[in-house]
Amino acid sequence: MDGPDGAQLRRRLDKADLRAVPEARRALREHLRHWGKPGRADTAELLTSELVTNALIHTDDDAVLTATIGPRGLRVEVRDFVGRRPRLRVPNADDGTHGRGLVLVQSLADAWGVRSHGVGKAVWFELNGDAV
Repeated sequence: MDGPDGAQLRRRLDKADLRAVPEARRALREHLRHWGKPGRADTAELLTSELVTNALIHTDDDAVLTATIGPRGLRVEVRDFVGRRPRLRVPNADDGTHGRGLVLVQSLADAWGVRSHGVGKAVWFELNGDAV
């Protein structure tokens, strides 16, 4: 594949292994190296680490990270094998650093959502390639 369009990163994440979070960020950074959107790549790393962390903390199974660069931008999806949907909630001061992941995704992504699968769900976000 000559250009970045259509390029895909796919990683299996072992259950409860939080070492996968920085590993996923590194893999995504390398994947996005030729995307040419450095500010968007930083946002993508942050949002990916939030989704990966949520999947590993709130489920008892493996997860799968997929990142695809297409003509319209970047789509990142973290699929797990638990049907329970994540809840978007406004964290309070007593939560410390917990409870802010989906709020960040909602605030910084151009689009995001949750898609059900036969077994489990995928939480995804998109960043448009034309934004700075």
